[in-house]
Amino acid sequence: MKNIPVGIIGGGLMGREMASAFARWCALTDVSARPVLTAVADLNPDTLSWFTRIPSCTQLVADYRELLQNPEIEVVYVAVPHHLHEAIYLDVLAAGKDLLAEKPFGIDLPAARRIVDAAKASGRFVRCSSEMPFFPGALRAFELARSGTLGRLLEVTSGFHHSSDLDPAKPANWKRLSAICGEGGVLNDLGMHACHVPLRLGWKPKSLFAQLQKGYPVRPDGKGGTTACDTWDNAMLHTWIEHDGRDVPMRLEMKRLAPGATNTWFLEILGTDGGVRFSTAEPKTLHVFERGKEQWWKRTELGFGTGFKTVTGGIFEPGFPDVIQQMWAAYLEERAGNLGDRFGCTTPEEALASHEIFAAALESQRQGQAVTLGDLG
Repeated sequence: MKNIPVGIIGGGLMGREMASAFARWCALTDVSARPVLTAVADLNPDTLSWFTRIPSCTQLVADYRELLQNPEIEVVYVAVPHHLHEAIYLDVLAAGKDLLAEKPFGIDLPAARRIVDAAKASGRFVRCSSEMPFFPGALRAFELARSGTLGRLLEVTSGFHHSSDLDPAKPANWKRLSAICGEGGVLNDLGMHACHVPLRLGWKPKSLFAQLQKGYPVRPDGKGGTTACDTWDNAMLHTWIEHDGRDVPMRLEMKRLAPGATNTWFLEILGTDGGVRFSTAEPKTLHVFERGKEQWWKRTELGFGTGFKTVTGGIFEPGFPDVIQQMWAAYLEERAGNLGDRFGCTTPEEALASHEIFAAALESQRQGQAVTLGDLG
């Protein structure tokens, strides 16, 4: 394998997940490149100290610009609050590094457009993080949807549910503040997960009606006081897409107030001749609808059928660390021109399209009516 030196800007929850995926890269058996964590930048010394356990990580800095000056680093992964995305992504590109960026692409649609323009101008390899479609069940659902065997498309539902905001005593973090998370709130936070597969299938909404909800307006600030929370916490987008010349309803759901859901991604696609349903609540189970003289839902246990082969036995179920690793394998193999027909990471154009959907949702909420995406400018 070819070693690819990687730097991480933002060493928190997701930064540690990425480092962990690199550490067990030996589990993959059919890849041509290996990510090697070389440097981490984070403002918190305690966060940086965690990475001292990784021998290859020889540069730990508070200022990410020092990391970008490191000539060894080829790829940079960035996981920071949304209001910092644009400036740091542009700096990464200006430094001549390839980029795997956390969603969303900037805090709003104008920022996303500037990032995509800069990515095109730079010539660097840029993708957006979205790991859930790399579950085997999600990949099978995607393949069935694009196979044409489902008949006339009837409806699509795609979403991501959390229950993280149900507890009113949970202290507020930056994702509850529009100034940092963005006006989109949960759209910015979870929306790319819901949009990735539909956009890859060419199902970008023509119009939509949004129902956005806010949760608790005040939360503890973690310092003995309280703070105002002004982001949208739940979003249901009722959209029209076009498929084979017909209008088809598609619902996109993003929720932080979803009772019983800790971290659940799901997809359902229904047609006249077949259908498919997958949820990470049942990580190795795929439900397929078939119609003949009778009609039925068939439950299949897929096991560990990931896109990139691993040493893990096929009888086992995949989990979040596994799909993080699969996403990185897809990123590095596509970067090297070796992805083939396997599912790939979110493209800059798809990330921009998701922001167009979010902007339309915000406008629909303001107007209290359906809006056409092409009318937003």
